[in-house]
Amino acid sequence: MVTSAGYGPLMEVLSRGWQTDLAILTLSGSRVEQHPTYVVVRTPDNPTYRWGNFLLLRRTPLRRDLDLVEDLFSRELPGIAHRTYGFDDPDGSRADLHAFADAGFDVEASVVLTATAVHPPPRPNASAELRPLAGDDDDWAQRVSLDLACHDGGADGFADFTRRKAAAERRLTERGDGTWYGAFDSGRLVATMGVVRAGNRVARFQEVQTHPEARGRGVAGSLVHAAGSDALRRLGATTLVTVADPDHHAIRIYRSVGFVDSEVQLMAERARV
Repeated sequence: MVTSAGYGPLMEVLSRGWQTDLAILTLSGSRVEQHPTYVVVRTPDNPTYRWGNFLLLRRTPLRRDLDLVEDLFSRELPGIAHRTYGFDDPDGSRADLHAFADAGFDVEASVVLTATAVHPPPRPNASAELRPLAGDDDDWAQRVSLDLACHDGGADGFADFTRRKAAAERRLTERGDGTWYGAFDSGRLVATMGVVRAGNRVARFQEVQTHPEARGRGVAGSLVHAAGSDALRRLGATTLVTVADPDHHAIRIYRSVGFVDSEVQLMAERARV
């Protein structure tokens, strides 16, 4: 749900990356509240979800304003142990986040990629079964297991977080707002990704993941191509959007099927106060 703070003109979100992030969070049940110079996102049923409980700021603050930003987070998101900030500057760079880096934050400048058509990857996989995750519990249990395998099991609490996230993905799928696709090898889920309606004939891709034992076989590229083709045809989307770490192998997968770099998405996070 998108709500207004009730005063002044609301912040216009410029970045297509953040626009689609907020759309998906709203569909997933998060509360998105707009203010004149920032947006608050709250996910009460998953308080450890860093990018479900964060502030989106109009611009990156100066070093002298960091304390004000931290105070704002404490007021708007009381009881949240982490600190996560997004910055709506599509033309920014990692250098703009130096004040946060100096203050001990992990900073990231991800790449927002878009496509209006997709083509097969250079090395398609012909053996995996590519299909949407079904409504039965086994597919979604495998979705959780794959996520854990891709993160080496994760830190304390990650398994619970992953189950909650998968439950939200399943709700989106059952409502028809999104589809999670899987690549299956002899019935075993070895890669997955989601595509969610994000308004105005835009579909947002969600985190392509491949089991460590299945990498290098063209599975993920084939899955992204199949999912993109389906989204353009079945969802009526005219633009596909995704966000990727510039240093992660996933960005090469998206580019290999026709996605092109469009803008930058700036983020800063710290695990605990």
